[in-house]
Amino acid sequence: MDFINQLNRQHFEGRHSNTELEARIQSYELAAKMQADAPVAIDIDNEPEHIRSMYGLDQKETEVYGRQCLLARRLVERGVRFVQLYSGAGSKWDSHSNIESNHSRLCGGVDKPIAGLIADLKQRGMLEDTLVIWGGEFGRTPMSEKGNGRDHNPTGFTMWMAGGGVKAGQAVGATDELGLHAVEDRLHVHDIHATIMGLLGMDHKEVVYMHKGRPERVDLNEGEFYKGILAKT
Repeated sequence: MDFINQLNRQHFEGRHSNTELEARIQSYELAAKMQADAPVAIDIDNEPEHIRSMYGLDQKETEVYGRQCLLARRLVERGVRFVQLYSGAGSKWDSHSNIESNHSRLCGGVDKPIAGLIADLKQRGMLEDTLVIWGGEFGRTPMSEKGNGRDHNPTGFTMWMAGGGVKAGQAVGATDELGLHAVEDRLHVHDIHATIMGLLGMDHKEVVYMHKGRPERVDLNEGEFYKGILAKT
């Protein structure tokens, strides 16, 4: 594996302007490291029972997502910088019908594991340096669809964050009385991106990457860092 990585780096010499090639080589190098380290990181058999129970691994409803959350903690404590978890494969959260039964079941499967992850990070002294972000692609409308469902709502929806320098116990913004449109302290998705980068110690205006020969920014030149979210300003 090291020999192959050396060959890749030799191939890259004289081609430093080819950012796609560099990214591909870095992905190969990361894959090699993962193959060496992943077996230990994902082995949860040595986790004590009280930790497994904290994540809900002892309950059928929470076992699947609880395992994901526990693996996330094990990866983060081993230096993995970004971990992304998904719940409900196949758009099960996309409840255009039967929203009450669907979301009750789905929320019941993730609430305890998420709480367990945050509590576990905190008790290990990791939450202060770990930013936890929860969100979906959009919210649901306050009016019904098909009688017992809800349609997509991109104009007013909720995300939450924990740890990573975020002030705990606060709510930012509000929707109208129907819950359809954000009307108070509105934050665009680009603002969320800029804020996340700020919490990670990066200036979103300075982080520029080349894409198809053009300099790009993650916020598309529109976002602002919302500093009111900070625990200390």
